[in-house]
Amino acid sequence: MRHRKRGRQLGRKTKHRRALFRNLVASLLQHERIETTEAKAKEVRGFAERMISLGKEGTLHARRRALGFLRSHAVVSKLFADVAGRFRERSGGFTRIIKTRRRVGDAADMVAIELVAKGAEKAEPKTGHAAAEQAGGKADKQTEK
Repeated sequence: MRHRKRGRQLGRKTKHRRALFRNLVASLLQHERIETTEAKAKEVRGFAERMISLGKEGTLHARRRALGFLRSHAVVSKLFADVAGRFRERSGGFTRIIKTRRRVGDAADMVAIELVAKGAEKAEPKTGHAAAEQAGGKADKQTEK
């Protein structure tokens, strides 16, 4: 019986499972959106939230704890410099899980796990039809006459 035993085993030994979680969290923080199975995403969510909380703390001790888990200086730097700043006012719920599809090979439920606050996206100037729609359709009406 598995009474009071938390977490999914995911068919892996402890060290393999822990390495999987580290890699998934590092990828999530680096790319801000990853696609994985539903079970893995639900497990990774807690680790990702904890890392973002460490980033919000911003102390040297928190940075060392994050580095001990993530093992990547680039990801930790991005976490503390960029990602944590976006969640300053938010007290929790930093990730979102969106169901996407069923995997073809084994019909596993696939989901996209992403950070709630998006990064600074480059604003591209709108041209053509998109610019006309934003202007209230005035460009289309003028060309019809």
